[in-house]
Amino acid sequence: MTRLAILADVHGNLPALEAVMADLARFAVDHVVVAGDLINLGPFPAEVVDAVLEQGWSVIRGNHEYYLLDYQTARAPAAWSDPLRWSMVRWSSQRLGEQRRRRIATWPDTLSLRFPDGPPILVVHGVPRSPWTGIGRRATDEEIGQHLADVAEPVVVVGHTHLTMDRRVGPWQVLNPGSLGDPLDGISTASYLLLESNSHGWQPQFRRVPYDRARLFAECDKQGYVETCGVIGHFAVEEFKTARPEISPFLRWYDATCPDRPLTMDLLAEYAAVDRWAYRGPGHRVNLDLPSPALDATS
Repeated sequence: MTRLAILADVHGNLPALEAVMADLARFAVDHVVVAGDLINLGPFPAEVVDAVLEQGWSVIRGNHEYYLLDYQTARAPAAWSDPLRWSMVRWSSQRLGEQRRRRIATWPDTLSLRFPDGPPILVVHGVPRSPWTGIGRRATDEEIGQHLADVAEPVVVVGHTHLTMDRRVGPWQVLNPGSLGDPLDGISTASYLLLESNSHGWQPQFRRVPYDRARLFAECDKQGYVETCGVIGHFAVEEFKTARPEISPFLRWYDATCPDRPLTMDLLAEYAAVDRWAYRGPGHRVNLDLPSPALDATS
C-alpha cells in the first residue's frame, strides 16, 4: 500500500502548515505533494517555502507563484502595475528574496504520479492548461470533461478553489484537498488530503486540523501587514478570520461601482453597507448547500 498526502493553497500560513506536519506524523506517509499556491495572503511566505523545501516534498506552481515570478517583468499585464492592488505581491516578493524566487522558477506546473500499486494521478493547481482556472463544485460534467479532455490519468487532483471535492466525471475521479492555509468554506481549520492505494484505486481521506490562529494574526500585527499592504492586506486578514472569500468580493464590488477611485482604506465604510455574499463567485456564494466530501476532523 502507498499512502500520499496532498496539500494545496498554503498561502503563507506557517502555523497551519506546522499543524498539518504534526498531523502527518501520525501516519506512515510515503510522499507529500503540494499542489501550488504556497505563498501570498499570509505573513510567513519565506518560512513556508523554506519548510517545504527542507522536507523535500514535490511542489508545483499555482497562480500565486506566477504572480511572484511575473510581477514587475515584461510578462506582467499592464494592470499589475497598480501598486495598491498588488501591494500584497510586492510585500511577499520582498520577503522571499531572489534565491527563493529562482528556486520557485524551476518548479513544474503539473505532476504525473505513477506508483506501482495505484492508477496514475495527475496533479495540477487549477486545470491542466491553466493555474488561473478552477474546477468549482458547481461545474457541470460537460465543463469538467472539456478541461480534462486530453488527460490520460484516471485520477486528477486540483486546488485553487479552496474547497474540498471528490467527484466522478466520466473516466476521472477529481479530487481537491481544500486549502491548508486559507479555507473558504467557513471552517477555520487546515484542510488536506490523504490518499491510500488499494485494489479499487486510491481511497481519499479528507483531514481538518486546528492550528494556532492567534499566532497568525500576531505575526500580521508584528509585520505591520495591513499598514503596508493597505486595503488588500485588510481583507486578507479578514479572510483568515472568517474562512470566507473577502478579497475577491471586495474587488468585484470596487470594479463594478467605483473603479476610478483610489483603492484605499477610505472605501471600507461604504463597503461595510454592501451585501458581500452577492459579490462572491457562484461556487463560494452557495457552497453551504453543495455536497462536500466527508471530513475527518481532528481534535
